[in-house]
Amino acid sequence: MISSDLLTALLQFRQKRNWEQFHTPKNLAISLSVEAAELLEIFQWKTNDEVAALLASESKQQVQDEVADVAIMLSYLCHDLDIDLNAAVRSKLEKNEVKYPVEKAFGNSRKYSEC
Repeated sequence: MISSDLLTALLQFRQKRNWEQFHTPKNLAISLSVEAAELLEIFQWKTNDEVAALLASESKQQVQDEVADVAIMLSYLCHDLDIDLNAAVRSKLEKNEVKYPVEKAFGNSRKYSEC
C-alpha cells in the first residue's frame, strides 16, 4: 500500500538513525498498537457531530499524522517480516468472503460466528 519509493525513504530514515536495533517484531507490534491508540484517542468521547467538525477543521492534520504513524509502523513490520501487505490483505479478503457471505451479513454488524 505504501509505494516502494516511500518504503525506501522510510528504511533510509530508520537506518540513518540506527533504529533497526530497536525495531524487533515485538516492539514494532507494540508501537503499531500504541499509534493506533493515539489515533483512537482523538475520537474518544466525541459525538458524531464533534468528529465531523474536527475533520472539517485544521485538527484533521492531527488525524492524518496519527494515520501516518500507524502506516509507518505497519510498513516497517511488514518489511522486516517479509510480508507482502497487498497479498496478505487479498488473502484475508478471500477468507472474509467465506466468513461473511452477503446473504447472511448484509446490513448487520454481527460477527461471522453469530450470522
